[in-house]
Amino acid sequence: MEKSEKTGIWLQKSWVVWAGALLCCLLWGSAFPGIKIGYRLFGIGADDTAAQILFAGCRFVLAGILAVFLGSISGRKFLIPQKEAIGPVLWLSLLQTVLQYVFFYVGLAHTSGVKASVVEAMNVFVAILVASILFHQERLTTKKMIGCAVGFLGVVIINLNGMDFQISLMGEGFIFFSTVAYAFSSVFLKRFSVKYNPVMLSGYQFAVGGCLMILIGFFMGGRIHQVSAAGAGLLIYLAMVSAVAYSVWGILLKYNPVSKVTVFGFMNPVFGVLLSALLLNEREQAAGGVSILALILVCIGIYVVNFEKKGTDGPNEG
Repeated sequence: MEKSEKTGIWLQKSWVVWAGALLCCLLWGSAFPGIKIGYRLFGIGADDTAAQILFAGCRFVLAGILAVFLGSISGRKFLIPQKEAIGPVLWLSLLQTVLQYVFFYVGLAHTSGVKASVVEAMNVFVAILVASILFHQERLTTKKMIGCAVGFLGVVIINLNGMDFQISLMGEGFIFFSTVAYAFSSVFLKRFSVKYNPVMLSGYQFAVGGCLMILIGFFMGGRIHQVSAAGAGLLIYLAMVSAVAYSVWGILLKYNPVSKVTVFGFMNPVFGVLLSALLLNEREQAAGGVSILALILVCIGIYVVNFEKKGTDGPNEG
């Protein structure tokens, strides 16, 4: 018990939250160009939504296996979900993996990557609102909303090139639905991790959700016809991204308010744009001055949300 309390105190330190959350966002940001490269290596067309969902399902099944494997090694015992943990695992797999990514991939097929990044960044607002208003896990404060607004402005600025303001249900609407699924998954992950190992929850929900996505993609007509060693290596990397990032994210959520962690989600599209410029040669959108301004605004937003006065932001599980 004493060791657990020390671990909790350590994981609540600001520098630990910043380092862990930024690592997660860097990994998730690398998935933006990684997925595009993966489509090319596996011969998946930009309009082949079924094959994209099938590809994502393979990635998440592998991510689940890797998360359970790494968690078992670190814990020195095999991670097996208790009987009462099956419900939470299934619920998380539905929200975090199936609904979030099916909505995301279908929505992405009907809108631009730029607009998808901006709409997806709204998950920070939604997660904080859900945690505060619906589940009363923390207080909703003016500082949090100002910090979120500043961070969101940074995401909008870095995506200004190519943006238009036309919206559709199948495009931006579905992307927004994916942000809602993500927000609820973050809140439930925090709630469930009070009782269960967050790495175990992450691993098994990925495996279950990935299997469901494989079935969905297959019955939609999705097929992968082109396989190579490079493609397999990239798939393993993308699986590792999900396994490591979501497990670390879950651990941080276990010991910190939802807002303190999820606000770092504004860094995902920033890292995505910068890494896409580096790996995909998409340099126009990552123009120096614009990227620096966006990064500054995002960092200011994160700072404002994280530096609440003591005593105003304690978790409330009631």
